[in-house]
Amino acid sequence: MRILLVEDDPDLTRQLKLALGDAGYAVDHAPDGEEALYLGENEPYDAIVLDLGLPKIDGVSVLESWRRAHMATPVLILTARGAWSEKVAGFDAGADDYLTKPFHTEELLARLRALVRRSAGHAAPSLSCGSLRLDPRAARATVDGEPLRLTSLEYRLLHYLTMHQGRVISRTELVEHLYDQDFDRDSNTIEVFIGRLRKKIGPDRVETVRGLGYRLIALEGEASGV
Repeated sequence: MRILLVEDDPDLTRQLKLALGDAGYAVDHAPDGEEALYLGENEPYDAIVLDLGLPKIDGVSVLESWRRAHMATPVLILTARGAWSEKVAGFDAGADDYLTKPFHTEELLARLRALVRRSAGHAAPSLSCGSLRLDPRAARATVDGEPLRLTSLEYRLLHYLTMHQGRVISRTELVEHLYDQDFDRDSNTIEVFIGRLRKKIGPDRVETVRGLGYRLIALEGEASGV
């Protein structure tokens, strides 16, 4: 999953980028409302963490602009403690959830997992596709109960495919959601990671739809995921 972090505090930014990266997210950062507005309108994100007290353009104005442009990406806003009016303004502008500063990083990660899960149409905290199971909280995957040894990028790829199982996903979409903006992107590397995944989860779970992309499916006789 690819996240946009909009925060002007350098210390908090470093802390959150590290925590989000460790949790398996690709993270882009915007230090002010102007850059946040641009990135949100021009890059595909799975979720956005948005501080409301920003330089140049305030967070509520940024969020209102995104929603006027029909951007449906889930947004978690950060507000100052006791600023109930900010929370109300944030929700009225189109926020999906909020956290009050200071907060525990674990709570932010849990709320992000829930936002991403709901936006993809999943209710349960774990993901499944047949005998393939993913635990996003622990960033672990199993097949038939056996744990898989996955690199960070392999897990990100499998997570995204599982979130959108049954749908054909292009290489371009995968690149856009697996890597942050500073990464030297090459869609050909997706083929390499798909090949590695097939060796670990079984060659038939990831279909190649020629000219279109890839699709994760349950094997014959397995129930599809939820």
